[in-house]
Amino acid sequence: MFTLKGKLYNEEEQFMTKVNYRLLEGYTLWGELIPLEDKPICDGSDYIIELQNSRKIKCCLQVYSQRPMSIPARHVYRFTGTYPVYIN
Repeated sequence: MFTLKGKLYNEEEQFMTKVNYRLLEGYTLWGELIPLEDKPICDGSDYIIELQNSRKIKCCLQVYSQRPMSIPARHVYRFTGTYPVYIN
């Protein structure tokens, strides 16, 4: 389900954690991700995701659900962003 691998950065472009994600595109860019490390992520805050193809997008993360029976418990986050793709 979450087969693509990427990296999550905060707004100041500081690396936070690696993530697994799936990307869906329509009128807006959106998808879901799972952090691979237990790092504090603020619900509703802005972040940067470096996609598997090295493109970066600015997005907002929101808690979607908690995965049952995982140790430690990890959240699934939904993200929404818009084009253009973020460029340094």
